[in-house]
Amino acid sequence: MGRRGRITGAALLLAATAALAPVCAPGTAAAAGAAAAAGTAAEIRRAAAELPPPTGPFSIGTTSFELTDPARADPWTPGRTRRLMVSVWYPAVPATGGAPAPYMVPAAGAHFGGPEGVGLINYAVTPGSTDWSAIRTHARTDARVLPGGRRPVVLYSAGLGDPRTWGTALVEDLASRGYLVVTVDHTYEASEVAFPDGTLATSVLPGMLGDPDLDIGAVLRRSMDARVADTRLVLDRLACLGERPGLPAGLAGALDLTRVGMAGHSAGGFTALQTMHDDPRIAAGIDLDGQLHYPGPDGQSGVFLPTLAQDGLDRPFLLLGTRSPDSGSYHRQPGWDALWQHSTGWHADLTLEGSRHGSYTDAESLLPQLARRGALSADTLASEVGTVAPARAESATRSYVAAFFDRWLRGRDDHLLDGPSPLFPEMTYER
Repeated sequence: MGRRGRITGAALLLAATAALAPVCAPGTAAAAGAAAAAGTAAEIRRAAAELPPPTGPFSIGTTSFELTDPARADPWTPGRTRRLMVSVWYPAVPATGGAPAPYMVPAAGAHFGGPEGVGLINYAVTPGSTDWSAIRTHARTDARVLPGGRRPVVLYSAGLGDPRTWGTALVEDLASRGYLVVTVDHTYEASEVAFPDGTLATSVLPGMLGDPDLDIGAVLRRSMDARVADTRLVLDRLACLGERPGLPAGLAGALDLTRVGMAGHSAGGFTALQTMHDDPRIAAGIDLDGQLHYPGPDGQSGVFLPTLAQDGLDRPFLLLGTRSPDSGSYHRQPGWDALWQHSTGWHADLTLEGSRHGSYTDAESLLPQLARRGALSADTLASEVGTVAPARAESATRSYVAAFFDRWLRGRDDHLLDGPSPLFPEMTYER
């Protein structure tokens, strides 16, 4: 079984992959913690894993809510209309709100870590070895929004099959630096999505990938169409956030929707740049090791380039690659190469040496801790996150992502992106 968030052949293997007027519609606002009943005492185990603390000066809060689009049929489940869960992470008044938010709500965590979870099987973590809902984030649920005016917004999209939580360490760090970060679950593609009414929408991908006649390229195109539409829906509804009851006071007023960036890992990186191509509301984008082309009909011969790669981008973007055998810097990816050649906006390409595809996700910080408790072997760990020291990978990723958005959304340039830096010799720079 290949790495989570990447598809080739019949398995998860490769990274997949004019502004609209706001259309506001009511949805069900509720904290994600109310999404499902807690597991029984027998099911709960204390997780021996912690997220790295954010590095910015601000305390952070988080809130979650559902978005619905009654006008759009769900692309994965016939007879349903599209519904999503999103979380907002933001600078908060210290020591306000509820307890630190769980990494996952109980029902989602139990599925994610169980035998039917999309991700842990592919990351080779023993099912049932970790209670993911026992891990705590550094954000307080529904904490008071820190006064200080409108702040730039960053959207985050996870890899194919991943839940929106799988980039929490990076998301928290951005929020602690003064950004409002919105994470999006792509329903029925993400391993599981827990809704406030108790519904647990699990991924359709495992069943699809068992079909020997599956056209992987067609699945990826469907995924990308759905992801871009999901992201544009989120942008529409953020403009109407003030009409939604039950959210922390001041949250809508803290959003500066004239300064919007987007980042994503794997298929989420593809999503970030494709949405940026399609929607001028996104001013700058980051692709964290996400493929930018579709495989041919048999998954082997030929590739199809999306409009993103054919046309290029006229706004700033950053490519962050790894040393995974099937990913990496732009000259080894036809989509990255085409995008590079056709783009007129500022762009740079960096590769994290000693890394693997999971190095830009929470796998980098959590899997080494789980390996120490016997949940996966040292060899498997190296295949998932490489040999780069976790603290160095985390620091480099956070620093370059923040430097990029600071430069293009805030007008603050620390010159980290000017060229190779002695601060991060792990990063190979190409401009």
